[in-house]
Amino acid sequence: MALYPFAELTEKKESYMSDAVTHADLQAPLARYSLLAQAFHWVSAALMFAVVPIAWYMTTLERTDPTREDWYSLHKSIGITILVLSVLRVIWRQLDAPPSLSGFMRPVEVAAVHVAHGLLYVLLFAMPISGYLISAAGGHPVVLFGLLPVPALVPVDHDLAKIGHTLHDLGQWALYGLVGLHVLGTGFHVFIRRDGLLGRMLPWRVG
Repeated sequence: MALYPFAELTEKKESYMSDAVTHADLQAPLARYSLLAQAFHWVSAALMFAVVPIAWYMTTLERTDPTREDWYSLHKSIGITILVLSVLRVIWRQLDAPPSLSGFMRPVEVAAVHVAHGLLYVLLFAMPISGYLISAAGGHPVVLFGLLPVPALVPVDHDLAKIGHTLHDLGQWALYGLVGLHVLGTGFHVFIRRDGLLGRMLPWRVG
């Protein structure tokens, strides 16, 4: 009698894993994102993982440090680049719909993924825009990689700059959380379900 609850849980786990395998088997050949969509994803990801440590480092520098402005300028330039890529990603997403998740996940999981992705897109816009407000409204020029001046679209307004600063600070923690969930979710599909979901965002077949 004592073993029955454990056996029931084991059966439920096996049933869940069996459902996942069945879902993966339903989609053959594996539907992938287009190469351009993949490029947008991986370039954006690389830039995000670059801009964060730069932000951590630059904020530790003294105002008298001669390299401080260079690091801030690089941080701003990468942020603007991420914003441009995000605009292009949204446009391309409308022109080339992503492959369906219905063959890999239950409806509630699909809904959760769409919510998480939607919030991530919001932050991919909100973080560069709030960072731009900090600089432009604070009276600091933004020069893309030291070559292309970005127009100041807002007047110098220190209250607006403070709002941008607050949004930027809050947004970074939300971004850390969403990216962390994204990575954990991917790891779940790669190492637990092993359903080939990661292959949708790769130009080659995995698994």
